[in-house]
Amino acid sequence: MLFSTDSFRVVAHAMAGSAESGRTPAFFCVYSAERVFKEMSTLQPEIEQRLAVEEPEVEVLLAELLPGDTLRVFIDHPEGVTLALCERVTGLLSEFRERYSLEVSSPGTERPLTKPTHFRRYVGRRARVRTSEPRLVSAAASAAAERRAKSFTGELVGATDSEITLAADGGVIAIPYSEIRRSNLVEE
Repeated sequence: MLFSTDSFRVVAHAMAGSAESGRTPAFFCVYSAERVFKEMSTLQPEIEQRLAVEEPEVEVLLAELLPGDTLRVFIDHPEGVTLALCERVTGLLSEFRERYSLEVSSPGTERPLTKPTHFRRYVGRRARVRTSEPRLVSAAASAAAERRAKSFTGELVGATDSEITLAADGGVIAIPYSEIRRSNLVEE
């Protein structure tokens, strides 16, 4: 996986805390999932619009906001993703570098799947799909073996404009796009 980063990270080694306790200080970061969802829902379209002008062949696969105000952008290109392309895209997203620690990356072998076209392109491949809410699945033919799960791994057997179909361990399951929290290809 290739990536370019414009983040300057400082690794701070904890110094001895209080001489009385001998413990090192603890640092906590409160990270609001609601804030992340709100920002992510606007970030990807903004990034796609910005790149459409300067790098029209670059496809933004996923823009995700990580803890610590890191914005990770997975890109793809018909001729492949090179380090030079990642660097160009990083430069084109300078307004985002003012607000976030920016990472621009190739999708790698476990490429994210975020749009119906992505799922259709990879029908027949193994994928992992995580849903926002647990779904009822049958682990066997009997109703007594039913369970609830949020993560499914199996062969992607279909993709329409509204849902995907995955042949997972518990059988074939249809998952609407609205319920998918995250998904990616899985190495075979």
